[in-house]
Amino acid sequence: MPSMLDAVVVGAGPNGLTAAVELARRGFSVALFEAKGTVGGGARTEELTLPGFRHDPCSAAHPLAVSSPAFRGLPLERYGLQWLHPELPMAHPFPDGTAAVLSRSVGETAASFGPRDAGTYRRLVTPFLHRWDTLVRDFMSLPLTALPRDPVTLARFGVVGLPPSTWLARRFRDERARTLFAGLVAHVMAPLSGFATSAIGLVFALAAHTRGWPVARGGSQAISDALAAYLRELGGAVHTDYEVKRLDDLPPARAYVFDTSPTALARIAGFGDTYARYRYGPGVFKIDYALDGPVPWTAPEARRAGTVQIGADSAEIGAALRAASRENRAPDAPFLITVQPSVVDPTRAPDGKHVFWAYGHVPHGWDGDLTEAIERQLERFAPGFRDRVLARATAGPPELAARNANYIGGDIATGAVSGLQTLLRPKLSLFPYATPHPAVFICSQATPPGPGVHGMPGHNAAKAVWRRLRQT
Repeated sequence: MPSMLDAVVVGAGPNGLTAAVELARRGFSVALFEAKGTVGGGARTEELTLPGFRHDPCSAAHPLAVSSPAFRGLPLERYGLQWLHPELPMAHPFPDGTAAVLSRSVGETAASFGPRDAGTYRRLVTPFLHRWDTLVRDFMSLPLTALPRDPVTLARFGVVGLPPSTWLARRFRDERARTLFAGLVAHVMAPLSGFATSAIGLVFALAAHTRGWPVARGGSQAISDALAAYLRELGGAVHTDYEVKRLDDLPPARAYVFDTSPTALARIAGFGDTYARYRYGPGVFKIDYALDGPVPWTAPEARRAGTVQIGADSAEIGAALRAASRENRAPDAPFLITVQPSVVDPTRAPDGKHVFWAYGHVPHGWDGDLTEAIERQLERFAPGFRDRVLARATAGPPELAARNANYIGGDIATGAVSGLQTLLRPKLSLFPYATPHPAVFICSQATPPGPGVHGMPGHNAAKAVWRRLRQT
């Protein structure tokens, strides 16, 4: 290791790995330090239940990763990353045994909403489909890191996306489309009436039509391992089992980049109450299952989908979000996000068996057990589900926070995605990746564009870092 590194990165989640890769690609000397024994953060794969069953403890389906400008510019396939696309990206079943779907086909998606809303949906998404690659780059980059390539389309998207999703829902006449969109917004645990929640739903829908909602062959760990392998090839060093408690624990460097929560950064760097106003959101309760066969969904579409949303209607979804985020209680009928990777990836489980996970929203720091409520919901849409369960691994907010220090109180978004904090995170600033120390930067999903396995906070932060390094 050189006596003085150009950059040290703390935290080997997708954003820390991406920041390190971007700096190393530009010829800077980089070392990355991770407290856990393996890299990955929210993109890991482990045998949590039984031998041969490979589970993703956090993220499993990756609509934002496959669309990410950061990842698409990297040769990750050379290092083993392979995207697998289920027949349907997502399905949302209803109690009557039917389902609305997000298909790669806009026509199939629109038809699943019913004749009264099919045309409305087509008119909503069509203007953005052929501009998706440019739009997603503009949407996920700040003007300070990249000037918009298509400001007209971005502005048009803003007109539709900045209002609450409850406004967008008024465009639809029937409940099927409203329910599916409510579920899309709930992926970031945001109340449906929140600022810019329409944009969240639209981004997920457009991603499905343009790039899909794939899983990584072998598990989400493949994303992290590919990034780490590329970093090493570029000359970067990766150190695991290395916990950083203060800046003095790190080797001398011209810049330090933290893929951590703002709270942890303030503690490590001695920034006092710099991020005292930063808010953390609801937690989740997650169950990983080893199954003796596929999930017995009543709706045939759900059996073909990689991701399945569970909520009877938009009112039920809204009530579940309010309970967890505003009423400080676990919902009686939790909204569930579920992923079944083994419908398209047989490497994840022994022959004939399946892996499956589901999570529901709970209050921040909640220490109860949501297993019964989750499985009661699953039985509504997949009768006989419990009979397929070979083993389960449960994790509430305390367990999730112990696995990943960024998930404070079980908040897997590393900060509430609501109000102005949806866009202005971790604090009101023109330079969100900068900190009170000119050589210290933050690149976690607590910075724009926010949560998800897409590497864009790391990509954007790396731009700020290399500009400083070139000036010094």
